[in-house]
This record gives sequence, C-alpha cells and structure tokens, in this order.
Amino acid sequence: MATKNSYIHLSSINVVVIVVVVISCVNVSQLCYAQDVPIVKGLSWSFYDKSCPDAESIIRKQLKNVFKDDIGQAAGLLRLHFHDCFVQGCDGSVLLDGSASGPSEQGAPPNLSLRARAFEIIDDLQARIQKKCGQVVSCSDITALAARDSVFLSGGPDYPVPLGRRDGLTFATREVTLANLPPSTSNASAILAALATKNLDATDTVALSGGHTIGLSHCASFGNRLYPTQDPVMDQTFAKNLKAICPTNTTNATTVLDIRSPNVFDNKYYVNLMNRQGLFTSDQDLYSYSKTKNIVIDFAVNQTLFFEKFFVAMTKMGQLSVLTGSQGEIRANCSVRNSDNKAYLASVVDEDAERFEEL
Repeated sequence: MATKNSYIHLSSINVVVIVVVVISCVNVSQLCYAQDVPIVKGLSWSFYDKSCPDAESIIRKQLKNVFKDDIGQAAGLLRLHFHDCFVQGCDGSVLLDGSASGPSEQGAPPNLSLRARAFEIIDDLQARIQKKCGQVVSCSDITALAARDSVFLSGGPDYPVPLGRRDGLTFATREVTLANLPPSTSNASAILAALATKNLDATDTVALSGGHTIGLSHCASFGNRLYPTQDPVMDQTFAKNLKAICPTNTTNATTVLDIRSPNVFDNKYYVNLMNRQGLFTSDQDLYSYSKTKNIVIDFAVNQTLFFEKFFVAMTKMGQLSVLTGSQGEIRANCSVRNSDNKAYLASVVDEDAERFEEL
C-alpha cells in the first residue's frame, strides 16, 4: 500500500532527500506527520496533478470567500463529509436527491439537519472545477477536500487528502442510514462499538468527535440531558444557560457545540469535556468512560497531538468503502446520477453523433 510522510531514518536515506522531503512539505503548508498513513488501492496523494492540477486551489479560494461571509458553513461541510462516509462509504451518496426508487439519504432523520447551504456550496465548487477542467473530479473528492479546507480555514491543521474516489450509483435506505449514524444520545461504549465496525479505534473515535469544536446543534439533540431531569454530570451553570436557550425539549433553537471557541477549530472541545460542558451525551461520556478518558485529557493538554490524530482518523474515515478505477462514475451533477440526468444524457448523445459524423 502507498504511504505518506513515513519515518525518516538518517542511517538509511541520503541527507539531500531528507531536505527535499521537508522543504516540499513546508511549501504546501501542510503538517508533516512522522507516521505511516496507508491509502487504499486506487487512491493517490496526487491523483489530479495532471487532469486537474488547480482543483484544490479552486476549492480553497472559493471557500475562503464563503467563510468570510459565514464561517458557520465550515461545520456544515465537515459534517456533510462525515455523514457521507459513515453510511455506505465516501461515495457522494448523501448528495443524491430522491428518485423513483425511494427517498434519498437526505430524508433520513440524522440528515434532516444537514445544512441546505452545504449542498449548494458543493454544487458551486463542482461547477467551478468543471469550468476549468471538465468532468474529471468526483463529487465525493470535492466533498472530502471541502471538509479538509473547512478544518484548515477555521484554524485547524492543513493536511493532504488521498484522492481518486468515484461517485456512487445508489444511495442508502432510511434504515441503513439510521443504523450507521449513531445518535447524539449514544454513550461512549455504543459509539466505540459502532465505529469499530469501520476499523476506527478509540483514538480515532475521540479525534473525530473533536469535529464538534465548531458548529451548532438544535435543542432536540441534547434535550435528553435537560428534561425531564437534568444529567447530574452536566456543569450546573452550563445547564442553566442551556435551559434558558431551550426552555422545553422541543424548542426550535440552536446553540454552539463549543462554548469556548465556537468558530475556531482547536482542542477546546476536550477542555469543555473535562469541565463537564460537553453538549451531547456522546460527547461528555468520552470523558466519563474509562477507555476514552485519558485520550480526552491528552488532546485537551496537547493540541498538536489532537491535530495529528485527527489527520490520521480523517484519512482512515475518508477511505471507507471508496469506489475507484472503473467503479461508480464521475457525476455531471452532484445531486443526480448520470443515468437520471437528462441534460447529461443529451450531451452524451450529441458527442456520439459528432464522432459518427467525423467518421
């Protein structure tokens, strides 16, 4: 398997090569982690270097503009990538609209709170890339890159993303979506068990949960900790403030996930947990549970360590059940399969007719 940022041993590698590796990493402003990160066959760290070398810069440039107007969209894009990968793999299936075959993943309860603007941003990014390079970059890769840039442009680490994913031809059922997205009311044991089925360990789980350092939540997602009785683990002042925002369990209001730095991607989420100020059961229980408590503490006192482990976990998650090579397709429209896209099919017919005339 291919690897990125392997350990460098002075005794077995030329010093000049070491300098080149270090300088190369610095030039792209990405964290250089001294550890192996395997990638699956079919993906590559430089997949679009020839077919669309400007893909990443196009995405980053546009997202800078988006976040300048509304930094809150960063959390929406990051969550979109999570919800895509965890259900049936990172195949862009969450982007698909419903069809005659049934409702899409977007209609499942865990996805109802995905930001509509996040889908619009992905569509806009795809249009910009297609204008420059044609139909060569998949929607699933655009989603993965948008998630990375959401982290970086919010103050988090900049890290490389293996690319080459293809877009799926199907979307998961409501039942499958529900089964693969543990609710915020889950305890740490349940979260660990769910992610273990995807070969993500305790460190990965705690690191990925750190994505809650940015974003908002509706009252219904944490109301179980306030009503009918307050969770005794919750800090009293924190609980009082939440009750002011959510006077009932069904109040349609929102609050920030991270009370210390709600719009900055940092390690304050873990500091919140240590102060009993985690919003969800699935958050706070990471500090209460013996198998994850020390990881929370490590990340709370060492942001660099959190960033390193977040990169590893995101790279692993971003390769879940990916389609590569000739599998799937490169969608002409991220929300519609090519076989359902009348405009795309018409263009294919026109191209075939032109080729026939040339013959």
